[in-house]
Amino acid sequence: MKIYTRTGDAGQTGVIGGRVDKDDVRVEAYGTVDELKCFVGQAMGFLDKDKFEDLLNDLLEIQHELFDCGSDLALLKQELRPYKVTAEMVDRLEAWIDKYDAETPDITKFILPGGSLASSTLHVCRTVCRRAERRVVTLARTQPINEQVRRYLNRLSDFFFTVARLANSRIDVKDIEYARSANVFRRK
Repeated sequence: MKIYTRTGDAGQTGVIGGRVDKDDVRVEAYGTVDELKCFVGQAMGFLDKDKFEDLLNDLLEIQHELFDCGSDLALLKQELRPYKVTAEMVDRLEAWIDKYDAETPDITKFILPGGSLASSTLHVCRTVCRRAERRVVTLARTQPINEQVRRYLNRLSDFFFTVARLANSRIDVKDIEYARSANVFRRK
């Protein structure tokens, strides 16, 4: 099998159900999800397998689910096949957030991204996830989408915030509070 097809040389790409311009809002949406999937893989490389086996398993599942998100976003018409991303996937993310949040110290102020390399990269995942969500919101203004993808990405950015803090906490690195932050978080 050849990797190159030459079918995109004129500036269009195939989606499920047709072809669109490579800078189409749909391609921007699923392309940003693909970028996020790559950063998740990078973050996984910075996590110690012994200290983070549970998180590594969850992040691997998230990579698969991000593929599902991209697949649903690449679908021009829902009649072509059922959507892959479900409300149950969002519910499971919430359970993971609650589980990992219980392991982190209380915070009341905004924090600066950083500490460990793993935490920093998980914060990058959070911000790329937010961008993906914005691209999906833009797409949804003009075209039908699987609404669960938008919900999933919204919850996923909260997950990344939580596990970025967890990555620091498990290796005894303190989060750095933003010096001029008001109290914005409620205590647990």
